[in-house]
Amino acid sequence: MNTGELQELAQQLRVDSIRAAAAAGSGHPTSSMSAADLMAVLLAHHFRYDFDRPAHPAADRFVLSKGHASPLLYAMYKAAGALDDDALLTFRKLGSRLEGHPTPRRLPWVETATGSLGQGLPVGAGIALAGKRLDRTGYRVWVLCGDSELAEGSVWEAAEQAAYEHLDNLTAIVDVNRLGQRGPTRHGHDLDAYARRFQAFGWHTVEIDGHDVDAIDRAYGEALSTSGQPTVILARTLKGKGVEAVQDREGLHGKPLPEADEAIAELGGRRDLRVHVQEPPAARMLHSVGTAQLELPRWDKESHREGVATRDAYGQALTALGTAREDVVALDGEVSDSTRAEFFAKEHPDRFFECYIAEQQMVANAVGFAARGWVPYASTFAAFLTRAYDFVRMASVSGAGINLVGSHAGVAIGQDGPSQMGLEDLAMMRAVHDSTVLYPCDANQAAHLVAAMAGCDGIRYLRTSRGKSPVIYGPDEEFPVGGSKVLRSSDQDRMTLVAAGVTVHEALAAADALKGEGIAVRVIDLYSVKPADLPTLRKAAEDTGCLLTVEDHHEEGGIGDAVLTAFLDGRPVPRLARLAVRSMPGSASPEEQLHAAGIDAESIAAAGRLLVEEAVVR
Repeated sequence: MNTGELQELAQQLRVDSIRAAAAAGSGHPTSSMSAADLMAVLLAHHFRYDFDRPAHPAADRFVLSKGHASPLLYAMYKAAGALDDDALLTFRKLGSRLEGHPTPRRLPWVETATGSLGQGLPVGAGIALAGKRLDRTGYRVWVLCGDSELAEGSVWEAAEQAAYEHLDNLTAIVDVNRLGQRGPTRHGHDLDAYARRFQAFGWHTVEIDGHDVDAIDRAYGEALSTSGQPTVILARTLKGKGVEAVQDREGLHGKPLPEADEAIAELGGRRDLRVHVQEPPAARMLHSVGTAQLELPRWDKESHREGVATRDAYGQALTALGTAREDVVALDGEVSDSTRAEFFAKEHPDRFFECYIAEQQMVANAVGFAARGWVPYASTFAAFLTRAYDFVRMASVSGAGINLVGSHAGVAIGQDGPSQMGLEDLAMMRAVHDSTVLYPCDANQAAHLVAAMAGCDGIRYLRTSRGKSPVIYGPDEEFPVGGSKVLRSSDQDRMTLVAAGVTVHEALAAADALKGEGIAVRVIDLYSVKPADLPTLRKAAEDTGCLLTVEDHHEEGGIGDAVLTAFLDGRPVPRLARLAVRSMPGSASPEEQLHAAGIDAESIAAAGRLLVEEAVVR
């Protein structure tokens, strides 16, 4: 397109953004209007994509980080012929694919869910990293950011990683329209302020008038020719550009234009231009799953009497999985010697990614890799995943398939103290939509669950432990997701202990002690915390009348609440008692920590005696 045609296309994108928001009665047309010229030039001259084949291995990827500007994205899809006008006007309506903020669950051309600001560039960096080190098909990643979201720390985690990894296939386009939701942004139209920050991280910067289509075209060409570093294009724009009543005015964020028909007329009326988007070049398939037989590590009881840490089992099992499957990648937050992801790194260095202490970017990388068809396993201390929780939440909104592994869970880590103890992670991960939460108690169980995670959908979380645990299962035992293991059972059971991870071994010791006193106790290893084995829990409640849950986790949201879900269908709730970490731990040995928290064998046995005595009294 020539200059005039590009300008006309930009006006069409503005008009269609206004129309979509007007039809919905809500939306963000002014935020869309400021970036219309930027997107018109990108779509018509530089973006290589096949809307009929969105998974094309060499196609460029586009991420709308400022997800509230979705009317602009949908107007682009219409201009490219991917959507018709009727679909455009279903924006934000029940059953429409055109949501208020775009998600790949609804539209195949959307790379990742956005709307929680500050996440588009991190995920875009993850996609670009996959392109640079894994896919190697030459695609480029374009990310449209708003200036307001540059206040988010996650943006600067992405900026540092992108420069460190020399992601010259990544271009960030910042729509510097000066106005946020409630007023002016921190730096307003000071492009130099943003440029200095990006330059400090090692980016190539270009400052332009974001409404000059020729300057935009040249800037994109400069980005394409820049080697060895990512490029950021800082574009000075006006919010609501082209309509005098709203242009560069405060108080209009997130609102349809008050006089939509007049605004459309001021912009020159409706248009129906079609853009021929450049086709991506031919490319090989990205990767295969691999055909090698999976040979998981094996541990027997006799040879490992001192026990094996489940974190060790994770590292060894992931390494074996990486040998069998070429699509498995591992990421870590600079604690791989503790999480044991280092085992994978040594065996498969080309598929290991050190993310340093940047947990948000680590999860964003995992989401980006998953968007490109890889199977990522990202590990750090369970406690530190709290920093990245919004990225986990948004990954679920995207429908991303990622595996997260939290080591050093619970008070059982010992002397390091509460700052290092994951005590909220089970609740956190259980709350994620359609998630899978697994907590193994021994090495063979951990290894099998690591392999099982690769075949699950959505967000999968594995909780591992620092200390050694006894090997209680054989290497050929099966552990289906959603299952459990009944480790002690008899017709005389008077109560049921439900545990997972480190507390399984404490529960077994308590059960043996109670048995010596003539009190038969059932023990369930609830290794699948979500989905939980509801039939087994209900049967135990029917048989024994009392359930006692034991967890190295805060009481809220963990194993106790998972067990309670078995009785939320209207059936009677049995007597249910909980042992959990209720006080703030200090520094002490693992054994002292478990005792202080009241979740060691002695404490479990004492609670069991009391519950049985109460049952007799009743």
